[in-house]
Amino acid sequence: MTKQAATGALIGLALGDALGFPTEFKTVPLILNMFGPWRDMDLPQRARVSDDTQMTLAFGRALRTAMDRGVLGAPTLQAPLRAEFVGWYESPDNNRAPGNTCLTACGLLKDDGRRWQEASQIGSKGCGANMRVAPVGLVPGLSDDQRAGAAQLQSALTHGHPTALAASDLTARAVHLLARGVDPAGLVGRLRSYAYDNRSRYHHAWLGDLWTRSQDPSPEQFIARGWDECLEILGRLQEAVGTVSPETDPCLATGEGWIAEEAFATGLLCFLLFPDEPVTALRRAACTSGDSDSVACLTGAFAGAWLGADAWPGDWADRIEYRGDLVALGALWDA
Repeated sequence: MTKQAATGALIGLALGDALGFPTEFKTVPLILNMFGPWRDMDLPQRARVSDDTQMTLAFGRALRTAMDRGVLGAPTLQAPLRAEFVGWYESPDNNRAPGNTCLTACGLLKDDGRRWQEASQIGSKGCGANMRVAPVGLVPGLSDDQRAGAAQLQSALTHGHPTALAASDLTARAVHLLARGVDPAGLVGRLRSYAYDNRSRYHHAWLGDLWTRSQDPSPEQFIARGWDECLEILGRLQEAVGTVSPETDPCLATGEGWIAEEAFATGLLCFLLFPDEPVTALRRAACTSGDSDSVACLTGAFAGAWLGADAWPGDWADRIEYRGDLVALGALWDA
């Protein structure tokens, strides 16, 4: 990838996170009143990120560790992923308004004697599942099964709801396709086909007996419930891409992003409104009524995967928090 898609996606994710962090929980009129016209929004001088970037890095490091030990699979990924999530949970830097689901699950994962499936919050489909999944879409050389399985596993350690698993899988798929140069104009159609093809496929090797903690009568019905919700939002997204005005809040079309499928769809909508204007896409995502930092970090991952590292202004990229860690992972996968 000569365009340095991995570096571009990781830097873009963090930039979106830092741009949206101060606007999260605010209405669009309040954001405009505080920060001025949305097309002129500037990165804060101290470009601090939220738990979204912190957990993305944790997942990225876990992937690197797992692949250093051999072929990527559930046995090689689960242990370093669990260790990274617990490390994040215990870090003094974990003070960026983290989500309750992540905190609850990671607190339970601290108990070495507890199976990870018992820590998973089976009823939660919060966006914490997929705001951190981009790294597995950027790692070269993985099979579709490895990419999907790892995406769903990293969700399942905290967010066990089938829609969280499916949305994480879709997010990683979108990042992967954009990094490979797939035209954004056809992306939503490709993702809908992918969702249909995987609708009743439960990744036993990666998820084990997670499904038994739900009320569903079979693993296939468990996972289909998640894919059906993602297919519904993909339909709304496809309609929105052709009809939504860039001047209106994207959350009105595809949701505020507090839950996984909406964060995925609204982040992707902001990118698709401005596929060749990455900074404008980030600004649109940050000026939203919903979970602005998570929406914008996903927008940044999509834009950076599509356009590469040169997408981002140098003075922005240079001052983003954790820049060294982001660039090191990106360089590893771009190589």
